[in-house]
Amino acid sequence: LIKFVAPSIIMMIFTSVYCVVDGFFVSNYAGKIQFAAVNLIMPFMMLPGAFGFMIGTGGNAIVSKTLGEGNKKKANEIFTLIVAVSAVGIIVTVLCQIFLKKVIVLLGADEQMQPYCEMYGRIILTTMTFFMMQNTFQSLLLTAGKPHFALVVTVAAGVTNMVLDFLFVGVFKWGVQGAATATAISEVIGGLLPLIYFITNNSSNLRLTSKCKFDGKALLKTCTNGSSELMTNVSMSLVNMLYNMDDMSSIGP
Repeated sequence: LIKFVAPSIIMMIFTSVYCVVDGFFVSNYAGKIQFAAVNLIMPFMMLPGAFGFMIGTGGNAIVSKTLGEGNKKKANEIFTLIVAVSAVGIIVTVLCQIFLKKVIVLLGADEQMQPYCEMYGRIILTTMTFFMMQNTFQSLLLTAGKPHFALVVTVAAGVTNMVLDFLFVGVFKWGVQGAATATAISEVIGGLLPLIYFITNNSSNLRLTSKCKFDGKALLKTCTNGSSELMTNVSMSLVNMLYNMDDMSSIGP
C-alpha cells in the first residue's frame, strides 16, 4: 500500500511547487512590488485548474469501476471523453483573458501592481489547458496502473519550473515575465507528456481511442464524484483571494 500511494503523495508535493517557486525567485530577485503582484494573482490562476482535479478524481472512479467490470472498451471510451472534456480549458482561458483586468482591479491591485499582475496572468493563461490536463492525468495514470510514470511527469514539470525560474528570474533578470514563462513551460510538459503517452500504443490499462462517444450519464457521475475535490481547491483559492483583498484594503493606496 505504501509503495502504491507514495508516488501520489510526492506528486501532490511537487504540484504545490507551482505556488511556491515563482514567489521565492521573484521576491529574492525582482522586488517586493512584483512579488506582491504574483501573490495577488496566483490564487485566481489556480481556480481553473480545480476543474482538472474534479474530472480527474471523479473520472478515475468511473473508469476504474468500468475496468473492474471487464469492459475495457467502454473504459477507454469514457477515459477519452474525460480527456476531451478537459480541453474545455480553452474556453476558460478565453473568458479569463477577457475579464482579467477587471479581476485584477477587484482583487485590489494598485497602479504599480496592475501591470505585473496582468503580465503574469496572461502568460499563465496561455497554457491553462495543459495545467488542467495535468491535473486530470494525475489521477487517471493511477487507474492506468502507471503511478510511477505519473510521478516522473510531475517531478519533471516541477524541476523544469525550478530550473527555469532560476535562469529566467535569477540569471536573466526577467522578473514576473520570467517566472510566468517558467511556469507556463512546466505546465506544458506536465500536460503534454501524458497525452502523448496515451495516444501511443502503451503498456497501460488505458489508451485514447479515435472514436469518442458522448456519455452524459458517465460525465455527470464524473462531475458529482469529483465535486468535493473541486470545492476543496476552489475554497482554498477563494480564501486566499479574500485574504489578499482584505490586506490590500487595510494597507490602502
